[in-house]
Amino acid sequence: MEILRYNAPGFAQGIRRLFRKARPAKEVEQTVRQIVEDIRNKGDQALFAYTSKFGGPKLTARTLKETRAAKVAPSTARAIEAARANVHAFAKKSLRKDWQMRNAQGGLVGERFDAFQRVGIYVPGGTAPLVSTAVMTVTIAKAAGVEEIVVCTPADTKGKINDALLYALRKAGATEIYKVGGAQAIAAMAVGTSSIRAVQKIAGPGNAFVVEAKRQLFGEVAIDLLPGPSEVLVIADSGANPAWAAADLLAQAEHGKGSGMVLLTDSEKQLAAIETEIARQCAGLSRRDHLSGVIEKDAHLILVSSMEQAVEICNSYAPEHASLMTRRDESLAKKIRSAGALFIGGYSPVAVGDFLAGPSHTLPTGGGGKSFPGLMADMFQRRTSWVKLSREALKRSAPIVEAFSELEGLDAHGRSVAIRLAPKPNRKSKQANASIKTTKPKTNR
Repeated sequence: MEILRYNAPGFAQGIRRLFRKARPAKEVEQTVRQIVEDIRNKGDQALFAYTSKFGGPKLTARTLKETRAAKVAPSTARAIEAARANVHAFAKKSLRKDWQMRNAQGGLVGERFDAFQRVGIYVPGGTAPLVSTAVMTVTIAKAAGVEEIVVCTPADTKGKINDALLYALRKAGATEIYKVGGAQAIAAMAVGTSSIRAVQKIAGPGNAFVVEAKRQLFGEVAIDLLPGPSEVLVIADSGANPAWAAADLLAQAEHGKGSGMVLLTDSEKQLAAIETEIARQCAGLSRRDHLSGVIEKDAHLILVSSMEQAVEICNSYAPEHASLMTRRDESLAKKIRSAGALFIGGYSPVAVGDFLAGPSHTLPTGGGGKSFPGLMADMFQRRTSWVKLSREALKRSAPIVEAFSELEGLDAHGRSVAIRLAPKPNRKSKQANASIKTTKPKTNR
C-alpha cells in the first residue's frame, strides 16, 4: 500500500506515477497477434486448439455452441430479473431518436438511428461467473433492437457454462452462445469462422489478452471501448464513515490484479482510520489472500490539501468509478468531468452500480474516462444523416455551393447543382427541332 501526503517530499512524483497507465506487455501483444492471425487463416481449427491450450474444454463444431437451458433458484431468478429490468429501462431512456429540421435554405436534414443487425458480446469467466456482466451488456444490445446477439464466454474443462450465467444470458436476450473465451473468441467474432459468423461490433470487458485483441481488431470490426482492470477512487472528508470507504475500496479490489484502489482525503485522522479498516475488513473476507496482493501493490491512500485538490486529481486520473463521501457531495460531483461513473453520497456504494442500478458497469479504465463513456445503448446504434431538398431549397443553396466550388477548385461539385437548375428546354421548340432533324431533304432526279 502506498501512502502519499501533499506536504511530504515526493508527492508530485507519486501522483504522476498514479497517472501513468500501463501499456500492454510486449509478450501479450505478440501472443494476441499470433492468435488473431491463426484464427484468420485456420478458423475453427485454431479456435479449438487455443481453447484447449489455455485450459478450456476440447471442443468440436458440434459442441461449440451452447444449446441447453439452465435452471436456477427462484431467488437467483428474481435478482437477475430485477437487474435486467433496471438496465433495460435505463438503456431505453438513453437511446438516440430520429429527428429532422429545415435548414436556413429550406432543405430537410436529419439523423436516423438503426440498430446493428449482429453484435458480439464477450463475458469473462475466470475465478467467478460474471452474471452481472451478462445483464449489463446483452440487455443493452437487446434494448437497442439488435436482432442477433452473439455471446462468447469460457466454459469449464467439461464444456459447461455456469448455470446462473447461462440463465442470465438467455434472459437478457442472447441469441447465440459459444463456449470460448480469450483473444481467440474476440478474433472469431471479428473475422468469422465456419462455426461463428462475423459480427459488426464487439462489446464487453475482459483480461489483458481480450482487451489487446479488441485493440488490434479495431477498424476491422467496431469496438465499444477497451476496459482494463477495475478502478475505484473514493473522495472522503473527515465526516465520512471510514468503514464504508474501506468497503468500497475492497469491493473493487476483488476484481483482481491491477485493480486500482485510490483514496483521497483532506483528513490525516480519516486516512489512518480507513487504512485500519482496510486491514480489519480484509481479514474477514473469503478472498483475503487474493485481496492482500492487490492491496499491497495497487492501493494508494492520499492526503490532499483540500477537496478542490481531490477533484483536480480525480479529473486527471479519470477513474472507472468515483465515489463521493463528503459534506459537499452535490457541488463536488458537478466538478468531476472525467469519471466513468459517479456514486454520490455514502448510501451509494459502487457495488449497487456493479449489479443493479441501471447504467452499465462496463466502463472506461486506464484514463479512458477523459474521452469515452461507459457502454451505452446508443453504441449499438448506427447513425445515418440524411438530406432532402426541394427545387426551391436547392435554388437557395446554389450560390453558396458555387462559392465553395470555386474556392476549392471543384467545378464538378458546382455543376452538379447548376445542372439541376438549368432552364428546361421549351417543349414545342424541342418537337420542332426534332421534326426538322428527321425531315429528309428533297433530291433532284
